[in-house]
Amino acid sequence: MDRQRYTSSVDVLIVGAGPTGLALGIDLARRGVDALVVERGAALAPGSRGKGLQPRTLEVYEDLGVLDEILAAGGPYPTGTVWTDGRQTGEHRIFDPVQEGEEGSRFTVPWMVPQWRNQEILRARLEELGGTVAFGREVVGVDQDADGVTARFASGEEIRARYAVAADGGRSTVRRALGIAMTGGTIDPDPLLVADVRIPALDRDRWHVFPPSGRGASWASICPLAGTEDFQLVARFPEGTDIDLSPAGVREAIAERTHLTAEDVTEVGWSSDFRPRAALADRFREGRVFLAGDAAHIHSPAGGQGLNTSVQDAYNLGWKLGAVLSGRAPQALLDTYEEERRPVAEHVLGLSTAIHRDEARRGAGTRQLGLHYRGSSLSEETRPAPGTLRAGDRVPDLTVDGVRLFDRLRGPDWTLLTLDEGVFLVRPDGHVGWAGESETGAAAYRERLGLRGERSFSGVAPRG
Repeated sequence: MDRQRYTSSVDVLIVGAGPTGLALGIDLARRGVDALVVERGAALAPGSRGKGLQPRTLEVYEDLGVLDEILAAGGPYPTGTVWTDGRQTGEHRIFDPVQEGEEGSRFTVPWMVPQWRNQEILRARLEELGGTVAFGREVVGVDQDADGVTARFASGEEIRARYAVAADGGRSTVRRALGIAMTGGTIDPDPLLVADVRIPALDRDRWHVFPPSGRGASWASICPLAGTEDFQLVARFPEGTDIDLSPAGVREAIAERTHLTAEDVTEVGWSSDFRPRAALADRFREGRVFLAGDAAHIHSPAGGQGLNTSVQDAYNLGWKLGAVLSGRAPQALLDTYEEERRPVAEHVLGLSTAIHRDEARRGAGTRQLGLHYRGSSLSEETRPAPGTLRAGDRVPDLTVDGVRLFDRLRGPDWTLLTLDEGVFLVRPDGHVGWAGESETGAAAYRERLGLRGERSFSGVAPRG
């Protein structure tokens, strides 16, 4: 893009081209919003990083139009194999199996896709919709007034936006510029080495777990990355260790903790050191600037919740920005972003921290299908005796009169849904906004939110 593009204006400036920023860019692009994603790096971030996509995120990806590519690029998680002194001594199931009666979804287990590939797929979809990622654009400051936001780049250039979203990670420059603090901190003093490696001698059908040996070395796990020839290494080190991230250092870490030799590791790609933290931003909004993803909440990777919660931040914020920018809803709608997402992030942070400390399991809660907004000011339940599906709930993936509900709900609009247990106005993010026994009262709800032109579908839902 040319210099003039950066000195002009956009509706929404998205800072950061990780999964959060890219997903938000897609959601806004399909609504016709003029949004620009800027990234300080010269390319998308490398590395497998957050590799697990939970069932609810797969539903979101289906709506955003990337599900087929995501499914083709990855695979299910393998069963864990425990090694002791070079022998397989047990199995470890990473996730609890789905129990009968859990929330309806076509997706029941997490799907593994290395984050670098996830980002490539999201970027391709964004560009297909006419959106853009501008690389090498580091935001170093933001100012705002009643009409918009001015972002300053390290180059000295500026861009004007009606709204801005900080999706620039746990060390968010934008969050710091806004003076928003985070509450929390380190939950484990022992640092982790995370790296992408190739080990042809190792079986790719198992997630290999190496508990601490008698030699004093800490544990390691080596997980085959679906859709690639790589493994993701996670190796724990004692508190205070200055981890060697060089290829030689990565090979040495594997040789110390496993029956493998340094020579068995034929390639070392991306590597990083990581200190498990749990922290929550004190607020998710400052005027016309919003925080999303790791800029708003930082998770232990143990529960596979961070990336997934981040993408769903984008999914919640996208339709609200689109409605306000198009004039179909008052600006007050944007207040509900923090109202809805901060409690969810706080809850999920508690879950991922508990899993890190072996105080909880990777069960139904980690799949994120049961997260709801029942306490939101947008959720209006008018039935004296609500059924299973209530205002604020995610609509389950049901087939009604031979029609899949998600096929009717897909897209950026509201849907009026009539089922045998009531009438529901379903938000663009698949959650019930208003619920009643009939359409009486729905008009007042529409007026309050400035809604118009929703789709409608009637059918008989299967009971239970």
